[in-house]
Amino acid sequence: MSGIVEVCAGDFALSDDPARLDAERAYGWISGESYWAAGIPRELFVRALAGSLVVGAYAGSGEMAGMARVVTDRATFAWICDVFVGGSWRGRGLGKALMAYLADHPDLQGLRRTHLATRDAHGLYAQFGFVPLTGVDRWMEIRGAPYGG
Repeated sequence: MSGIVEVCAGDFALSDDPARLDAERAYGWISGESYWAAGIPRELFVRALAGSLVVGAYAGSGEMAGMARVVTDRATFAWICDVFVGGSWRGRGLGKALMAYLADHPDLQGLRRTHLATRDAHGLYAQFGFVPLTGVDRWMEIRGAPYGG
């Protein structure tokens, strides 16, 4: 596990420093604006953050403009999730900057598999080597109840 990784991307700073993350803003985005985790309870989201590698993208003012979360063992597997850019920050390349940061992060090198799921950003992720899932006949899942169920 590496130490804190911070890089500059144009006018933005990207950092995995948990102390810098605006968890309230992140919760508002993911619970209130995402299609994949709408309504997630706060305590569940806080647990998810604590168990993940989380990167924030910060404007010069220090305001968090975007984020990404990675569930990983930092050795063999990663699942990239909760990639989100705030509405007023969209169109400035932050999605690409977040993905480039993750592609270069020392804790995510040499993994056997990196996964993600998207409904609408296939083009963005394809730029970083993502392709449709292979071996789908081998994958299985347990689907839990929706939040509160």
